[in-house]
Amino acid sequence: MKKILIINAHPDKEGFCSVLASSYKKGAESSGAQCKLVNLIDLHFDLVLHFGYKKRTELEPDLLQAQQDILEADHLVFVYPTWWGTYPALLKGFIDRVFLPKFAFKYRENSLLWDKLLKGKSARLIVTMDTPKWYYSLVYRSPGHNSLKKSILGFCGVKPVKITSFSPIKSADKLILQKWINKTEELGKKLR
Repeated sequence: MKKILIINAHPDKEGFCSVLASSYKKGAESSGAQCKLVNLIDLHFDLVLHFGYKKRTELEPDLLQAQQDILEADHLVFVYPTWWGTYPALLKGFIDRVFLPKFAFKYRENSLLWDKLLKGKSARLIVTMDTPKWYYSLVYRSPGHNSLKKSILGFCGVKPVKITSFSPIKSADKLILQKWINKTEELGKKLR
């Protein structure tokens, strides 16, 4: 049975990202996957890694649980809006605090290389945007997508990382929103 961790990184649990996260979960569970949905806004933790990596900051119980959930998962799903070209501070703070050395990666002694400690996992990014996809890609060069896919998950060994973007969200009518909900549920059913 495939284990999937769905992380809703929108600070508003009543928003469209929550609907998409639930839709993915519904689809995946209908295909026999074991799913856990986490709303980051419900977790209690300091967003700031106060000392960087030079001094250990103790992890709050919710972050320790998140690390355990990540280790147990075969597939990670991040659902979030694009704000200012990337993802909300809530997700960045979560990543800073959770994807730590010796958990997600490990630098090799006397080397520029590192070990990717989250190998064997795959991921899906489900992203909402107001910016049209073509503009985000051609003009902005997809900074949020590249950051999470390559600089974070790829750095830690997670692959493949697939991206589904829905935009522009601000002008989407009910018919389009329902189409996106259905597409997300289908992604869950395919366990991708």
